[in-house]
Amino acid sequence: MPTGTPRTVLLTGASSGFGALTVRALARAGHTVHAGIRQTAGRNAPAVDDLRRYAARHDVDLQAVELDVTSQESADAAVAHVLAAHGRLDVVVHNAGHLATGPAEAFTPEQLAQLYDVNVLGAQRVNRAALPHLRGRADGLLVWIGSSSTRGGCPPFAGPYFAAKAALDALAVSYAAEVLRFGVDTAIVVPGAFTSGTNHFAHAGAPADIARAAAYDDHYGALMTDLEARLAALVPPDADAADVADAVVRLVAMPAGTRPLRTHIDPSRDGSEVVSAVADRIRADFFRRIGLDDLLTAGSSR
Repeated sequence: MPTGTPRTVLLTGASSGFGALTVRALARAGHTVHAGIRQTAGRNAPAVDDLRRYAARHDVDLQAVELDVTSQESADAAVAHVLAAHGRLDVVVHNAGHLATGPAEAFTPEQLAQLYDVNVLGAQRVNRAALPHLRGRADGLLVWIGSSSTRGGCPPFAGPYFAAKAALDALAVSYAAEVLRFGVDTAIVVPGAFTSGTNHFAHAGAPADIARAAAYDDHYGALMTDLEARLAALVPPDADAADVADAVVRLVAMPAGTRPLRTHIDPSRDGSEVVSAVADRIRADFFRRIGLDDLLTAGSSR
């Protein structure tokens, strides 16, 4: 696995799923990795203990740091901890997120706000904590873990989550142009629907309005109960969620200014890669028309 220059990395949402896989892969590649986990002394204490054992067993520089992305104070403290320990921060990986499934109507507005808080505002809080340092050094990388649902053949009954992920993607694209002149790269990793190898579906949230959700049972009950199975049927048996972690490792190892805007890891082939290629090409053409060619990343300028 490529390593490149050792980097200091902070990743959010590292207690399970893609996050847990990625911090381990980055550490094995020789990087100093801080795994952002909330409630490190509470419900996620077992994940922290497992992380410590992994670091000791593999002799890698991997440690947990308390990080709740729904708190600006927590994000500021986590970044300050990394800087105090190492004097630098090179890479931020925005991975924290939460899935919710069920009829969109049955989710309260407050639930949608909570999903947006974790999936979108969490990244904004961490950026506000980390970017002054990255900009000051004129070097760095923001990696955003997106979703093929943003532009692919997204199924129904995960609308609140898909909406949040679409907002995250739009924010990442805007940041890509706005931080490029500071020497900060942007890379969006786009996983498809991995139905195994993560706890994404097992830990999915549900709508609070049970009565509204029940109103959909007669017309859509079977579809809602077997949605995960329908998605799983599209995924080849050799699909490995660790491929997402490996993609992040490759991006971190690449020289500045050469990283593609998007990297798709989609075994279900839901079409997101095709639609994104068109959308990013149109954006690149528009930037050229208004004389902003220098704000295009390597991937979007092709």
